[in-house]
Amino acid sequence: MLLTVVAFVVALGILIAVHEWGHYRVAVACGVKVLRYSVGFGKPLLSWTSKKSGTEYVVAALPLGGYVRMLDEREGDVKPEEKHLAFNNQPLRSRALIVAAGPAANLVLAIALLAAVNWLGMSEPAARLAAPPAGSLLQTAGVQSGEWVQRVSVGGQEWQPVRAMGDLRWLVTTAAIEGETLQLEVVQQPNGAARVVPLNLAALQQKEPDAAFFEKVGLQGAWSSPVIEDAVAGGPADKAGLKKGDVIISINGQPALDGAQVRAAIRASGAAGHVDVQTWVIERAGQRITLQVQPEIVAGKEGQPASARVNAFIGSQPEMVQVRRGFWDGLGAGVQKTWELSSMTLRMMGRMVIGQASLKNISGPLTIADYAGKSASMGLVQYLSFLALISISLGVLNLLPLPVLDGGHLMYYLWEGVTGRSVSDVWAERLQRAGVAVILLMMSIAFFNDINRLWG
Repeated sequence: MLLTVVAFVVALGILIAVHEWGHYRVAVACGVKVLRYSVGFGKPLLSWTSKKSGTEYVVAALPLGGYVRMLDEREGDVKPEEKHLAFNNQPLRSRALIVAAGPAANLVLAIALLAAVNWLGMSEPAARLAAPPAGSLLQTAGVQSGEWVQRVSVGGQEWQPVRAMGDLRWLVTTAAIEGETLQLEVVQQPNGAARVVPLNLAALQQKEPDAAFFEKVGLQGAWSSPVIEDAVAGGPADKAGLKKGDVIISINGQPALDGAQVRAAIRASGAAGHVDVQTWVIERAGQRITLQVQPEIVAGKEGQPASARVNAFIGSQPEMVQVRRGFWDGLGAGVQKTWELSSMTLRMMGRMVIGQASLKNISGPLTIADYAGKSASMGLVQYLSFLALISISLGVLNLLPLPVLDGGHLMYYLWEGVTGRSVSDVWAERLQRAGVAVILLMMSIAFFNDINRLWG
């Protein structure tokens, strides 16, 4: 719990500080006097004032936002000798640059974080496929358990190398969202003869990259050996005599291809609400042994069918590969990934607006805090990846044309640039109220999703 809170507060502090720093630095560069630079709202916890510029720097108690207060005739009296330093007296181009600098700073931060992740390197499961579920796209295409994915072509474009399972999941996700075709180059053994497998992603009605989507694709995880990693004392596996290290050869005469396939077969055997005793053939210390296993039934949730379990951890650790890039390659990959994630975020928002994607994809602070803690517990590289993803979301969100966001102000400036006059006070007030209503609605949906996701 403590790690989650600390990781969440640190993440918010960094992302907000960078966002407001973007506004601050460009404002100073454009000759605007900055009165206060605040990270957080509410009562100041720390504050100091620059003797040179007169800017007050504040760290406040509520770390859910921040602001840069600039000299502005619309917000108070301005001395005649300082009128040229006021924000409202700056040319349109300068005002637009100052407003856009906050989201831009978040996107630049994301590039730096993703580049650092590429330089540091990350250990990921190799792109070796587990047996795809029956009826999935991979199973229909003839993909078999244990095959390796070497390259992928999206939309008939040039082939892209697949270094790890994360690369494969990302390419499948982007192809589905963009409505593109996908081809996989797979081999049964490394350096073996390759064959091309087409995936008809257009056949899927669902385009949202959640667990159900990847189940329909057949991409549920990396290949793992069908071995017993542990058996819970007193459970069906333990009672049947299964021990850690036993390799499963078959269940009821059906070959055990990998850990994921065995787990799926056990769960599915209880769909009717009961399951007979199963005959398991295992290999232990070089000898084959036949055991009788009686799985227990677990009731389904929310209309789902019942399933079965044996209370054992089945499946070895997947083969891992170290993914690391050089300086320029890592920086270029950071830029590309930031662009791709930004584009995907915008497309998903657009799909939600027109009803093609579920509003359940909207996450709030509780989910963000949960992921902050989980990523921090996994290590520095995972935490940096999480920060990059949230920084991109923050940058893109703030560019939306809603009056209370930076994008709303840029929308006003676009109107001013086209018509030669600023938005009237009446319309500004109306749009402000509409923008607040939309933001409150989004926050309510996000909070509701958080509650269902974490405690539903």
